[in-house]
Amino acid sequence: MAKDTKERILSAALDLFSQNGYAGANIRELSLSLGLVKSGVYKHFESKEEIWNTLLDRMIAYYGERFGSSENLPPVPESLESLVDMTMRMVNFTVHDERIIKTRKLLSIEQFRDERARNLATKHFLTGLADMFTPLFAGMMDKGLLRKDDPAMLAFAYTAPISALIHLCDREPDKTQEAMERVEAFSRHFIRVYGRERYGSNADGLL
Repeated sequence: MAKDTKERILSAALDLFSQNGYAGANIRELSLSLGLVKSGVYKHFESKEEIWNTLLDRMIAYYGERFGSSENLPPVPESLESLVDMTMRMVNFTVHDERIIKTRKLLSIEQFRDERARNLATKHFLTGLADMFTPLFAGMMDKGLLRKDDPAMLAFAYTAPISALIHLCDREPDKTQEAMERVEAFSRHFIRVYGRERYGSNADGLL
C-alpha cells in the first residue's frame, strides 16, 4: 500500500510539475489532488526537492528501458529496413507515451532554473539521440549497410531533424501523424543517400 501511495504521489507530481513548473507546484496542492493531508505526502518524501529528484531518477530509468540510451543501446540493425523500423518504434513511443511527453514539458520549463533539468534537457533534446546512433551507425558500417563516413557526424545529421519533429508534436499535437510520416520519409531518404552502393537495389526498394 505504501508503495502504491508513493507511486501515486510521483504520478501526481509529474502532472503538477509539467503544468506549473517546480516553483508553481506545492505540497498542499499535491496532497489535495491525491485526497491526502500534507503529512501523508511527507510520510513518503521529506521535501518537494526529494520528490523532484526521485521523479527525475524514475523517468531516466523509464526512458532508458523503453527507448534506449547510450548506456542501453538497442541492437545494431541487421538491414536498412530495420533502421527504419527501429526509428519509427522509438519515435512512436516518445511522441505517444504520456509520461515521456509530460517529462519533456517539465524539462522545457525547468531547464532555465535547475541545473539537473538543464543537463537532462541537453541530453534528451540535443545530444542523447546522436550519442545512441553513433555506435549503431558504426556497427552498420562494419556490416556493410552504410557507406563509410564519420559515424558521429552521420548520427548528428540523422537525429537533428527527428528531434525537431518530436518537439513539433509536443507544441502542436494535431500534427503528430504528419510529423511521423515526415520522420519515416526522412529515414528512407537517409538510406537512399548513405546506404552502401552494393545495397543500392535494396535501398531503392525502400523508397
